[in-house]
Amino acid sequence: MPASRNKYRGDWLLHFLEIPVRAAPNHRILPLFLAALTVALTATAQEPQDEPIVSDSISFELYNPPSTLAVPSTEVRRARYPFVDVHNHQWQMPTDDLSETVAEMDALNMAVMVNLSGRLQDDGAHLRACIENARQNAPGRFLIFTNLSYEDIDEPGWGEAMAQRVADDVAAGATGLKIYKSLGLSVVDSAGARIAVDNPRLDPIWAKCGELDVPVLIHSGDPSPFWEPWDNQNERWLELKQKPRRRRDADSPPSFEQVMGEQLHVFKKHPHTTFISAHLAWRGHDLSTLGKMLDDHPNMYTEIGAVIAELGRQPRFARQWFIDHQDRVLFGKDVWTPEEYWCYFRVLETADEYFDYYRRRHAFWKMYGLDLPDEVLRKLYYGNALNIFPQLDRSLFPDK
Repeated sequence: MPASRNKYRGDWLLHFLEIPVRAAPNHRILPLFLAALTVALTATAQEPQDEPIVSDSISFELYNPPSTLAVPSTEVRRARYPFVDVHNHQWQMPTDDLSETVAEMDALNMAVMVNLSGRLQDDGAHLRACIENARQNAPGRFLIFTNLSYEDIDEPGWGEAMAQRVADDVAAGATGLKIYKSLGLSVVDSAGARIAVDNPRLDPIWAKCGELDVPVLIHSGDPSPFWEPWDNQNERWLELKQKPRRRRDADSPPSFEQVMGEQLHVFKKHPHTTFISAHLAWRGHDLSTLGKMLDDHPNMYTEIGAVIAELGRQPRFARQWFIDHQDRVLFGKDVWTPEEYWCYFRVLETADEYFDYYRRRHAFWKMYGLDLPDEVLRKLYYGNALNIFPQLDRSLFPDK
């Protein structure tokens, strides 16, 4: 495993463990740590092994034969054009040596990274330290988003106060607002009632972002199979086995349709605010519906973070879909593991056939290249981002 992958997987595990450890009394730390470690090690152990297994009964997790297909293969480790990654997370950005990250970005031809996690654990000082580190040590290479806190959502004037906080953060250098999926799924008020994505208490925040002309990148919900029975008919069976906490009760609200409908209601209610629906709005498997959503909501964009596997299994249809909606889709990746970007480049830029995705629980199927036209590729990589982020240094991009 390459060193960079080890490094960033370690960062992710530390971040995962820090939250309960900081909040729990000392006597609770060890059980929480062991539980988290067990989950991580179990998931790793269930990945296919390199050594052959001789048996007349092999589990689905372990059956992963190398392909014997002999077809042209293209290795793409660098994007054809400079690109903006609008969906990334840098958890230790205030103290990171950004020169290492920038060097990895340069190798990928990534011109600008958007760090969506500016207010880590609702810390304003963290946000400002992110902004300052980027400004001092990597000018023009990072954009930083702010985030919300729902702790006082029952207090009178909460929405207006939070909108002012967003305005203050933008004045300090933040370039957008990121909404995590907790809104609509797990955020509750003091009475334990779920706070819907379109709860009116958030209206001042959406309106303020429109007034400030900063985008809202919003992650709502989860893939729809997470709500379906965990059986042999569920396409996400392996993921739900390895990550059982992702399973959702189909009989308990909200449903997939409800939470995603709430997101669209916000878009329609605030037509002067630019929204980026994360992860292809979880409609990568249903691009016709996603296309209609874009057609019906002119202020809606989307991005491809963590869903390239959906596109790589439908190359002809997805290629035409990108051509038809080329002005509304942005490049995103989500997890910062540099070598995983190569699969994105290969799907988007080549006509290769029948190659592997890098995480089997997301895609037990093979990938095919979309061979996108250069005009579409330029818009996906940087052109559409330039229309949303006036802060971008246009000299980083060809012909701009």
